[in-house]
Amino acid sequence: MFSVTVRDHMMIAHSFRGEVFGPAQQLHGATFVVDATFRRRELDDDNIVVDIGLASERLKAVVGALSYRNLDDVPEFAGVNTSTEWLAKHIADRLADAVHAGDLGPGARGLTGIAVTLHESHIAWAGYERDL
Repeated sequence: MFSVTVRDHMMIAHSFRGEVFGPAQQLHGATFVVDATFRRRELDDDNIVVDIGLASERLKAVVGALSYRNLDDVPEFAGVNTSTEWLAKHIADRLADAVHAGDLGPGARGLTGIAVTLHESHIAWAGYERDL
C-alpha cells in the first residue's frame, strides 16, 4: 500500500454537551495540526499516489472553512458535539467528496482510502479512516 500525507492546521472554538466533557462543556478554543493521508494499492501512470499540490490545496480549503470559527454557530453542526474524532471524520468526508468530484485530478480515481488525524497536542490526537 502506498501513501502520501499532507499537513495543515486550524484554530476553532466550540463547546460540548454532556458531563463526560467536564470543563470542556464551556466555550474553549483548540488548535489542531491536521494530517490527511491518501492511500492506494498501486501507483498511477505517473508513479505517484496523488498530486501533492492538489491534495494540499484541497486540505487547506476544507480546514479553512472551519478555522477561526465558533463551531457552535455553524448551522450544519447544530446539536453535534464537534469532538476531535468527529472533526476528523468531517474532514475525511469532505476530502472524499473532492476526490469524487475530480478536484484532486484524474489520477486520484485510483485512491482506495483516506485517513485524517487531528493532533491536539504533542501527547494527544485522534483520527478517522475511510475507504473510497
